[in-house]
Order: sequence, then structure tokens, then C-alpha cells
Amino acid sequence: QVQLVESGGGLVQPGDSLRLSCAASGRTTISGAMGWFRQAPTKEREFVAVVTRSGGMTFYSDSVKGRFTIYRDNAKNTVTLQMNSLKSEDTAVYYCAASTKSWVDLSLRGMDYWGKGTLVTVSS
Repeated sequence: QVQLVESGGGLVQPGDSLRLSCAASGRTTISGAMGWFRQAPTKEREFVAVVTRSGGMTFYSDSVKGRFTIYRDNAKNTVTLQMNSLKSEDTAVYYCAASTKSWVDLSLRGMDYWGKGTLVTVSS
């Protein structure tokens, strides 16, 4: 089993930056992609960003492309989401996720492990 623990959420103003981190423990060799998803109030959980196991390829939703950056450190079993130019519509609970699959699936079912989430609030 793999446990994922997110950190770094909080309250920021529009235009600010925030960095989310996720640490994996337990069976710490994540054999597949890792990513971030988010769920805003009254909305379904949605894809934000995913990075392949090697870190060589990244995928972003259109709503965050150009503002967010995802990267991972396999030696430390971490994945990070750097969020810049935050907007009020980025307010959500952000979930870290990890896959054991050898292919990349950007849907929720493509992930096998989930963290409990960290709240990001963007408000003036």
C-alpha cells in the first residue's frame, strides 16, 4: 500500500503563488504517473496535472496550463505542484494521486492511490 500526504494549502489572494507538496510513504516506489486533481464546492473532482514516472512528460488541464507546474523527485518520493497567478476559480481541495499503471491515464480511474486533500482558497 501507498500513503500520500499533501501539504502546502492555504488562503492566498488572487495573483499570488502557492506550492503544494505530496509525500509518498509505505510501498514508496511509485511505478506509474503521479498527479494532482481538485474538487471545488458543488463540483466533481477534476484533473489538474500529471507527470510521468520519469518526469519527462507532463500534462495539464487547459484551465491551469501556463500557470501551474508539476514535477516529481523519485529519490524523495515526492510530487510538487507550483501554482502561480492564482485565480478565485482555483479555489478547491487539491488531491495528490499516484498510479501503478505503465500507461498514462488522466482520468480519476487512472489513479490507484489518493491523498486526503489540502484546501486552497484564493480570495481577496
